[in-house]
Amino acid sequence: MRKTLRGVLSLAVLIGTVSATGASAGAATAAEPAVTHGGSTSGGETSGKDIKDRILAIPGMSLIEEKPAAGYRYFVLSYTQPIDHGRPSKGTFQQRITLLHKDTSRPTVFYTSGYGVSTTPGRSEPTQIVDGNQVSLEYRFFTPSRPQPADWSKLDIWQAASDQHRVYTALKKVYSKKWLATGGSKGGMTATYFERFYPEDMDGVVAYVAPNDVVNDEDSAYDRFFAKVGTKECRARLNGVQREALLRRGPLEKKLASYAAANGRTFRTVGTLDKAYEAVVMDYVWSFWQYSMLADCESVPADARKATDQEIWDSVDGISGFSAYTDQDLEQYTPYYYQAGTQLGSPDIKQPWLGGLSRYGYQPPRTFVPRSIPMKFQDSAMRDVDRWVKNNARRMMYVYGENDPWGAEPFRLGRGARDSYVYTVPGGNHGSKVSGLVDAEKAKATAAILRWAGVAPAAVQADPAQAKPLAKFDARLDKRDAEIERNRGTLRP
Repeated sequence: MRKTLRGVLSLAVLIGTVSATGASAGAATAAEPAVTHGGSTSGGETSGKDIKDRILAIPGMSLIEEKPAAGYRYFVLSYTQPIDHGRPSKGTFQQRITLLHKDTSRPTVFYTSGYGVSTTPGRSEPTQIVDGNQVSLEYRFFTPSRPQPADWSKLDIWQAASDQHRVYTALKKVYSKKWLATGGSKGGMTATYFERFYPEDMDGVVAYVAPNDVVNDEDSAYDRFFAKVGTKECRARLNGVQREALLRRGPLEKKLASYAAANGRTFRTVGTLDKAYEAVVMDYVWSFWQYSMLADCESVPADARKATDQEIWDSVDGISGFSAYTDQDLEQYTPYYYQAGTQLGSPDIKQPWLGGLSRYGYQPPRTFVPRSIPMKFQDSAMRDVDRWVKNNARRMMYVYGENDPWGAEPFRLGRGARDSYVYTVPGGNHGSKVSGLVDAEKAKATAAILRWAGVAPAAVQADPAQAKPLAKFDARLDKRDAEIERNRGTLRP
C-alpha cells in the first residue's frame, strides 16, 4: 500500500545552501560571518550581540535546537503563549517556532502552514523572492503545540491570529524591517485571518490556493468545477474508476481489512471500515485534481469496467490512499477537522455519476473527530472574513490553480480593496505558485512582493516587468513539489 505523505505544507526539504551568486540587483549576500561592533561574529549583525542571544532574550522564548543551514542560522524555538488570549491569566502552553535567519537588515516573511511546523530548513516562495528571514509558526493544537489539558473551545481563528500577533510583536524588536505573511492552502487561510484581525502588523500578504467557504451549506461551485475541469476523457476515466471502486466494495474492503490487520490500523473514530473505505473512494476524483496534473490522467485505467480489482485498488490507493481515514492517520489532523466543523466549513459535492452507489455521501468533519470533543458550527466566521477582505484588503495577493478544486470558492476582491491582486496559474493544481504564472503576471506579482517588502531594486521600481526573485533558486531549500504532498489522499486543504 502506498503510504500517504503527511509532511507539513511548507518544507519537506533537505538542508540546502543559498548562493548570492547570480542574485538580482539589490539582494543581500548570504549570511557570511561578519565582525560586529562588539568584535564577535553573528552572521552579518551589527548590534554587538549574537542573534541567538538576542532571540533568547525575548521573554518566553527558549531554544530547542540550532541546526546547520549554509547561508543562514536556523533555530527551532519554543514560545510561551496564553491558552486564551482573551484571558491570559488562565494558563499557558508552548508553541513551536522555527527561524531561518539571514540578517536583521533584511525583510522577514511570517510563514504558517495552518498545521504543524517542519524542523528542516526551507524557504517559502516569498522568502526566496525578497531574500529575507523566515519565521514559521506551528498552528495551535497541532502536537506538540497543544495545551494540556486541551480545551478545544480555544481553537479558533482569532486565537490563532493572536498567537501570530504575539510572535510578531516579540520578534519585531529584533527584525525591524518590513514583514510579509504567507502560507499555502490552510496556511493561506491562516495568513488571511491574521490580516483580518491584526491589519496593522504585516506590510503585505501572499496567500496561496486559499479556500473561502463563505456559506458552508452551499457548495454548487464545486459541482460546476467538476463538470468542466480538465478534459471530458479524463473526467470519464476518473469517474469510471470511482464507480467501480464502489461496485466492487466487497472484495476491495477485504483487501483493506487485511491491510489494517497486518499494520495495526483501526477505524474507531470513523466508526466502521465500510465508512472509512467509502470516504477514501469519495475523495478519489477530488484528490486527483488537487495533487495531479492533466497529463497524469494517462495513468488512470481507460476502461474501468475491464480493469482488475488490483488495478482499481492501485489507482484509488495511489491517489486517495486507503490508510487516510484510519485512526492512526486521522489523529494528527484532529485540529483541522475540528476547525472545519466549527468555523472553516467543508465541501460537499454531488458526484452524480455515482448514482445511488454511495451509502454515506461526503461525510462531514464530525465523522473524523473523536466524539469526546464537542463541536458546534459558527456560520458567521467565514462570512465576516470574506466581507472584510472584499472591503478592506490592502497589499494582499491570492494565487490559485486553474485545476485545483479548492479554488472553486476563492477569495475575491471588492471595491474597497487597494493594491491587492488575484492570480490564477493556468492548468495549476494545489501546489500553484507565483513562479507558475504567465510571464507578465509573474513579473507583476513579484514586483508587488518586492515593493511591499521594501526591497524592490531601482530597475524594478522603474519597470515592474524586470522583477525577479532576489535569491537564487535552491532546490533543497525551495522544493515546491513537496508542498502539495502533505495531505495527499485526503480532503484537506
